[in-house]
Amino acid sequence: MLSNNVLKVSNVSKSAGNRVLVNHLSFEIREGEICGFVGPNGAGKTTLIRMITGLIKPKEGQITINGIDIHQERVKALSQVGAIVESPIFFPYMSGRDNLMNLARLHPGLAAEDRNKRVEEVLAIVGLQERGRDKVRTYSLGMKQRLGIAQALLGQPRIIILDEPANGLDPMGIRDLRNLILQLREDYGITFFISSHLLDELQRMCDRFVIIREGNLIWQGTKDEWLKEAGTQGLEDHFVEMMTSR
Repeated sequence: MLSNNVLKVSNVSKSAGNRVLVNHLSFEIREGEICGFVGPNGAGKTTLIRMITGLIKPKEGQITINGIDIHQERVKALSQVGAIVESPIFFPYMSGRDNLMNLARLHPGLAAEDRNKRVEEVLAIVGLQERGRDKVRTYSLGMKQRLGIAQALLGQPRIIILDEPANGLDPMGIRDLRNLILQLREDYGITFFISSHLLDELQRMCDRFVIIREGNLIWQGTKDEWLKEAGTQGLEDHFVEMMTSR
């Protein structure tokens, strides 16, 4: 693992009216780490992810990607980010390949003459090269998730943000997704920030965890540190205790 921070969230807050959605959150993720982002429904996870991906601005604080402020130099920072926020959306009447070709046009750093090659590359990376010319309406949910990751890979990102990527997947689909994430980290050194409720699944692949409740940071550290703190209680029971204790 390299020591430089790919994602740095510094004292970030966001409100909606009188309600505080995210309250002075700070944490860092180093290059090549897979970080699980955990909290109950309404904790502020999706709000923070939308700020990290530049969809909304924080009320205060700073978010940087490789030291680049995401709101001062948005295009430059986001050129290093791939994301699936909520479910990936594709045109079902078009092929997976044609969907990716359309999306490739949105990447300013991807020259027109390079788009076709890059689309074929990402289809191969996610194991869809044999189905790339099939219409998306024929894809299983797991295949659509892999196509979503192919979309996130188009711009050769340093970090990929995934918001509940395993929602609706069967056990085989979840395993395939996990193996793909681990392989992308191994082969390309990609950093992942993954929001999920599936603690057991996150435990299988994450190096680090960030845990929030009601917009506040409750705990952050490595998986080994959390396992040591949880002891014989196990991560799930320890997490429930974190969410219910005051």
